[in-house]
Amino acid sequence: MIRYFDKNNNRLVYVGKAANDAYWDQHWKVESSKLKKQIRVKDDRFIIGYTQKYLPPGTKILEGGCGMGCKVSALDYNGYDAYGVDYAKETIEKVNQYAPELKVKVGDVRDLQFPDNFFDGYWSLGVIEHFYDGYEKIVSEIFRVLKPGGYLFLTVPVISPLRRVKIKRGKYPEYKESEEMRGNFYQFAFEPRHIINDLKSKGFSLVDVKPCDGIKGLKDEISILKPFLQYLYDKRGRAAGLARKILDVAFRRFANHVCLFVMRKAETNWS
Repeated sequence: MIRYFDKNNNRLVYVGKAANDAYWDQHWKVESSKLKKQIRVKDDRFIIGYTQKYLPPGTKILEGGCGMGCKVSALDYNGYDAYGVDYAKETIEKVNQYAPELKVKVGDVRDLQFPDNFFDGYWSLGVIEHFYDGYEKIVSEIFRVLKPGGYLFLTVPVISPLRRVKIKRGKYPEYKESEEMRGNFYQFAFEPRHIINDLKSKGFSLVDVKPCDGIKGLKDEISILKPFLQYLYDKRGRAAGLARKILDVAFRRFANHVCLFVMRKAETNWS
C-alpha cells in the first residue's frame, strides 16, 4: 500500500487495492469453523464500553459496514437491539447461515432500508474513508435513520501529529489523480478537524474525540520499527496484549492511526 499526500484536499490517499465488495468478501473469508466462533463474540471492551457510556441496553443500534457481524453479536449479547448491514454479499450470507439470530443483512450504507428516526445509535468502524467520491451520502443516511438526540460512533483514519510532521518534511509522494489511481484506491486519512467540521455542518454536535491505535500508526510510519511492531501487533497472548496496551497509551496521541469521533444528532430534525 502506497500513501500519497493530496495537498489540494489536505488528506492522505492510500493506493494499492480497490476496496470494493469483492475485496471485502475476500478480506473476511475464513474457514467455516473459525467464522462460527468469531461471529458469536460475547464482548468487545471498546464497542461495549463506549456504547454503554451513552446508550442503555435495549436501545436500537445499527452497525453500518458490519463485516462478519462480530460487533453486532457483542452488542446483541450485551442487551442491545442490534442490527448490521454490509455490501459484501458472500460474507453476509455466511453470517446469516451460522448466526441466523443476528439481524444482519446485505445493504448499502449510502441507501439504508430503514425508516427515518429508527435508531438510537450508529457504529461506523473504518467505513467512510473507502469511498473515493466522498462520504456525504453515508452521513446523510446516518442522520436520517438516527433519532433526534441519537449518537454516532465513528472511527476513521486521520492525519496524526506524526503524519503531519512527515507531510511537512515531504515524506509522502504527491498525489496526482488518474484512472489508475482511482482504480486502485483503498482509503483516505483525514485531518480530524475536517471530520468534525463536516459532521457539524450536517447537524451533529461533537461529544468526544479519542485517538486510537498508536501501534499501527507507529509501525506504518516509522519503517525501522515496523518488523518489531508488526510482530507485536500480530502476536497473541497476555504478555503481548499488555505490551500493546502500554505502547498504545504511550504513542496514540502522537502516532494514532484512527480517531473515534462520538457525535450527537440535534434534538430536533432540521434541514
